Amino acid sequence: MASSPSGPIVFAYLDEPPFCFPGAGGAAGGSDVELVTAVLKALGIASFETRLTSFAELLPGLVDGRWTITTPLFISQERLELVDFSHPVWALSDGLMTRLVDRARLTGYEALARDGRSRLAVVSDQVQEQTGLKAGIPDDRILRVATQEDAVDLVRSGRADAYASVAMAHRGYLALYPDPKLAVVTVGAAMPARGAFAFAKSAAGFRRRFDEALRGQLGSAWHRSMMARYGFSPDDLTLDRV
Repeated sequence: MASSPSGPIVFAYLDEPPFCFPGAGGAAGGSDVELVTAVLKALGIASFETRLTSFAELLPGLVDGRWTITTPLFISQERLELVDFSHPVWALSDGLMTRLVDRARLTGYEALARDGRSRLAVVSDQVQEQTGLKAGIPDDRILRVATQEDAVDLVRSGRADAYASVAMAHRGYLALYPDPKLAVVTVGAAMPARGAFAFAKSAAGFRRRFDEALRGQLGSAWHRSMMARYGFSPDDLTLDRV
């Protein structure tokens, strides 16, 4: 298999701060963008295209060749059947975004299930959807939407009681768009889950080269400083258990 893609490098990302977000003039920003930029530069690739997409299109677009790399996402057995992953770049806990008045009441998925009436917003096909179902939240109380913004709007308007995602994503959103009526509850019962860049299975040679360069960046002084700027703690980057 070829060690490099035949065409231009395209990095697909989501509007999900602090990981990625569209910036001024359409340029992508965020911790994932800075990391992929450093890795590609180490491979001698000075420029690449960034493409904003939806979560629903992220992996299908990789499989059918619309892009080369995706922003890191949780590694799961189901996803491994479709794509390959790089070495993990973070390990993060889930969180719930709720209205401030509900923060003490809605402490996790199980609390939502026990409540008997609370509704949970999720971005369709993200792992938090299955986590909520396994915790006992009925399917008819899970509201599935396409984007982070859609889910936040459901909570803000009262149509949903909580929005489940990565706690870091919630904090990143509120850092960019402060709202004193919203709060974040970290769900700490489960071990933090690993996330990694994704590649098409046909790009195995390039993924291996990328991984070698990635490992040279992870844990470096630059990497830790960069991630700290976006609010990540050293524990979020501790991957020796992987």
